[in-house]
Amino acid sequence: MYQDIVDFIKKTYDTDQFIPLHEPRFIGNEKKYLNECIDSTFVSSVGKFVDQFEQIIAEKIGAKYAIATSNGTSALHMCLILAGVSADDEVITQPLTFIATCNAISYIGAASVFVDVDLDTMGLSPQSLKSFLEQNCRMDNGQCRNKTTGRIIKACVPMHTFGHPCKIDEIGQICDEWNICLIEDAAESLGSTYKGQHTGTFGKMAAISFNGNKIVTSGGGGVIVTNDAAIAKRAKHLTTTAKIPHKWEFDHDEIGYNYRMPNLNAALLVAQLEQLDGFVAKKRNLAAQYQQFFAANNDIKFISEPQDCQSNYWLQAVLLNDFEQRNQFLEYTNQQGVMTRPIWKLMNKVKMFEAAQCADLTHSEYLEQRIVNISSSVPL
Repeated sequence: MYQDIVDFIKKTYDTDQFIPLHEPRFIGNEKKYLNECIDSTFVSSVGKFVDQFEQIIAEKIGAKYAIATSNGTSALHMCLILAGVSADDEVITQPLTFIATCNAISYIGAASVFVDVDLDTMGLSPQSLKSFLEQNCRMDNGQCRNKTTGRIIKACVPMHTFGHPCKIDEIGQICDEWNICLIEDAAESLGSTYKGQHTGTFGKMAAISFNGNKIVTSGGGGVIVTNDAAIAKRAKHLTTTAKIPHKWEFDHDEIGYNYRMPNLNAALLVAQLEQLDGFVAKKRNLAAQYQQFFAANNDIKFISEPQDCQSNYWLQAVLLNDFEQRNQFLEYTNQQGVMTRPIWKLMNKVKMFEAAQCADLTHSEYLEQRIVNISSSVPL
């Protein structure tokens, strides 16, 4: 059975060579724009490609403002600062996520609180969020206070897992009721929509990543998107070391961060964004091929986009029967030169976050034992 899967993937990618999980495709104007950037000598955080990138990404997502950052983690860190999260505050998120989500929360000195995910989206569950808040929290002078820890819950950070949107509108309604700032971790979901609206535009702000394995990449890079003019202005100020604008003087009015995206990375991204729609279309076509193939296999289920969603299928995923089968599948496919990987270890099991408060995590634990990512590169 596993050999049939290996053969199908190799046939799909038309190769007998090693197949990585997700490799970038540089088949457009990447070299042209990079050469333009080098010739201009503006290779750091000032240059036309940074401005151009911010305009393009805002238009594609449907947000009013975009602020380019050095990576997705710095974008999320900055979102939390802009939301007013401070040391000893709490942030609700999901345990089934890449560690960058919780790292960004920790940079501030805040604590992560974990609620469960939905099985169909693999993203934060609005029902789990609602239950946790009703059972463990109370409103105190307009703020959500955790009755167990006594701390204020300032923000909620759901993540759109593998590019599949979570039920972000329901999550937003709950956050509004409890005066919790909604920040979307849209690191993986560029090109994905929920009920016709692009992910990253439901909350107060969002962070997107352009790491080397993302659907479009600048090697590193990230962006903050928001519809709030004041937030956008402050984000740009803080990410450029809080320098007061002046033609030659160096003065700063608060602690800032060197988080701006270099022009070189932006040049690469402008070229990549020209191909985003095509990349998404090809990944969705790949998903359709996988779905048809795995439909004939009762032991392995292909993860399809949730209801009301149009997913970018950043990472294609399958659901195995149990932990033992998952491990067998991982060992066999990787031995045969087809890279596969398990979903992340739950964050509440990582030693830095073992003491975090958790809701019931039945769904997260179920998926942790069974989900595997399979070859997801854009087919050429």
